[in-house]
Amino acid sequence: MSKSFSVKKYLRPLLLPFCSGCGGITVMSEFLRAANELGYEKLDKFVFCSGIGCSSWIPSPHFVADSVHTLHGRSIPVATGIKLMRPDLHVIVFGGDGDIVGIGLSHFIHAARRNLDILVIMVNNMIYGMTGGQVAPTTPFKAKTTTTPYGSFEYPLDAAKLAVTAGACYVSRWTTAHPKELKDSIKKALRMQGFRFIEAVSQCLTAYGRRAGFKDSWEMLKWFKEKAIPIESAEVMSEKALTGKIVVGEFVRRKRPTLVETIYRTIKEAQK
Repeated sequence: MSKSFSVKKYLRPLLLPFCSGCGGITVMSEFLRAANELGYEKLDKFVFCSGIGCSSWIPSPHFVADSVHTLHGRSIPVATGIKLMRPDLHVIVFGGDGDIVGIGLSHFIHAARRNLDILVIMVNNMIYGMTGGQVAPTTPFKAKTTTTPYGSFEYPLDAAKLAVTAGACYVSRWTTAHPKELKDSIKKALRMQGFRFIEAVSQCLTAYGRRAGFKDSWEMLKWFKEKAIPIESAEVMSEKALTGKIVVGEFVRRKRPTLVETIYRTIKEAQK
């Protein structure tokens, strides 16, 4: 019989800071499950970077690994420096929607454009959960937040589509109601090189769900399932029909020279 999986071997004996029912726990466990299934008994070949926000606590200080907890929105620039100096390591960024495509949006775009060889996992809870429930770049249209009590009057940013357009090598989106698919995407991304982006749409009952009328996290997960549309189906649907839906699946998978490869090749050419 195969040995049963436990996240505990990858975690320090610390209390997790997440609210009850938080989707960040699912993202954490599926990442560690993916690493385990790929044969990583330890995380010594990884470096984790995160900014400020609920999901930024996923790796730091909880993973038994090297991690850098950076300023809000600045995890990708830090990851850039680490990857350029240590191209042998897996550099992983965890962040929320506000962290990655709010204050950190320009870094996100340019990392995809450069094809920086890192994996960015964005936990999209559609709100600024840790700082009081303010409207975020990904908040659905008309959703109530502390700063939009009559509903958001802005349309949400589609981070997955933006990553594809900017040049990412791998892009996928799943929800926490799709844990197996999320885990399989992480495994694929860890085997690849280049800029990889995985968006995990996640429930936040405390800051988002209760204002949206959800009784508990299970209702939010059911809502994710009902709103999820496979990307193959979405491609033949109108923009109006897709309003309020969550398009899930793999958006792109391609190969391009990475920034690290290009820089080190240039250095060798200059040394000649």
